[in-house]
Amino acid sequence: MNFPNESPQYRAARDELLKAELALRRQIEQVAAMRRQLPEGGEVPEDYAFASARGPVKLSALFERGNTLVAYSFMYAPSMREACPMCTSFLDGLNGNAQHIAQRADLVVIAKSPIERVMEYARGRGWTNLRLVSSAGTTYNRDYHGEDEKGAQMPMMNVFVKKDARLRHFYGSELLYAPEEKGQNARHNDLMWPLWNVLDLTPEGRGSDWYPKLAY
Repeated sequence: MNFPNESPQYRAARDELLKAELALRRQIEQVAAMRRQLPEGGEVPEDYAFASARGPVKLSALFERGNTLVAYSFMYAPSMREACPMCTSFLDGLNGNAQHIAQRADLVVIAKSPIERVMEYARGRGWTNLRLVSSAGTTYNRDYHGEDEKGAQMPMMNVFVKKDARLRHFYGSELLYAPEEKGQNARHNDLMWPLWNVLDLTPEGRGSDWYPKLAY
């Protein structure tokens, strides 16, 4: 492949990059295959009772379309003056893809603030496709690492499965808690986040000190 007026130096460097991209794609597929082959995770200790805009709802009832539930822990606790800007950016993108995800898995966003506050914020962001619930009054956040021992909220992604009426944990984005490598941050949900994937294509990249804001 060639583009107009490119130099031989550019083409040689781009061909080397293409080899690296192919290797990365293979590695991503290998990791996804390893994830799919995980043995059964631990049984969920209780059928957590959440609050939703439709009224009380248990974790088991969030499996509306099938046997897989993807659950994102949204950093928005009652003590927080504002919602997390990084979570907000992530959910802005997830909202646009929610209807597509729903063809293969159920999706829910779980925050600790009262449901009225969560829904008010969602309306302001235009999140019309996300199922949002409040975990206030439950131990869900702490049990599934959406909260640390001091009560600080964490942006954890968890996947649950239902089999024979039993709920089990399948996967958690534990990279969030893994030792950080220099310049890497946690980057535990980056592959699901359009923002960083697009910026990584640019000459400037994502930068080292820029983060999304609630408004610009």
